[in-house]
Order: sequence, then C-alpha cells, then structure tokens
Amino acid sequence: MKKALVLLATAVAMSGAFAQTSAPASAPTGASASASAPAAQAGHERNVEDRIAYLHSQLKITSAQEPQWNAFADVMRGNGQTMGQLFQQRRAATNVSALDDMTQYATIAQAHADGMKKLVDAFGPLYNSFSPEQKKLADATFHQGGPEGGRHHGKGGGKKAPASE
Repeated sequence: MKKALVLLATAVAMSGAFAQTSAPASAPTGASASASAPAAQAGHERNVEDRIAYLHSQLKITSAQEPQWNAFADVMRGNGQTMGQLFQQRRAATNVSALDDMTQYATIAQAHADGMKKLVDAFGPLYNSFSPEQKKLADATFHQGGPEGGRHHGKGGGKKAPASE
C-alpha cells in the first residue's frame, strides 16, 4: 500500500515534489511533527516551483504564451497544495483503522484524478499555442516523465527528463 501511495505521489509530484511527503517508518509525532510541517511545506513548494521553472525552460515558453502558461502553472500549484495538505493530514493521523487508511488513500486518489483533469484542461490551450518544435519538446518531455514531467510507472525513479533531447 505504501509503495502504491509513493507511486501516486510521484505521478502528481511534478518530478518528485512530493517525495518528502511519503510517511517514513517512524514519523515524528507531537511537537516535533508540527515543528517540521512548515519546513516540509516550504520544501514542497520549492519543488513545485522548481518543476514549473524547469518545464517553462524546457518547453521554451514565449511571451505570447505566458497567459496560457500561467494558467497551467497555477493549476500545478493548486494541485500541489491540495496533495500536500492531504499527505500532511495522512502523516499526522495516528492510530488509524484499516478502513480509515483506505478512505484516506481513496481521497488522495480522487484528488489526484481531479487534479489531472484540471491539469489537462489547462494544458490544452497551452499545447495548442505551441509551435511544431515546442510540441515535439512537450511530447518528448511528457512522454518520458508523465503528465507533470515526473517519471513514474517504474521508469527512471523520479528523475527529471534531460534538459536537451
């Protein structure tokens, strides 16, 4: 179950943005857990922003494409925030029953599906504005790395796609 959760997080994580959100075997509790939450959130936000910057550069976004890009990037940020909150809630939960665990997982999976739909809807207008060269770059980048560019399905272990292909 934990491996499936990590794979789901990787798919949503924009190249590992949620790698730190999978619950460790001995998760901190009490004051230490609440003290580490702001640091984890800051790291998570930095990873999302790093992924956005990487894709902006990789896809060679033009100034004319900035409005569509900004809409897409905002969806990435929103998805990241939603998933970050769900994983933080999951880490904070203690003494959960099997039913509670499965319910949390279903909530995360549904949020992932909803987020992907929003991401696809935001990416369509951006992709349609791309030049043929940009479409080739996008096709190669996203094919290698999944919808947000983070590798999953057993290929590459969460590494970013090479900067030039």
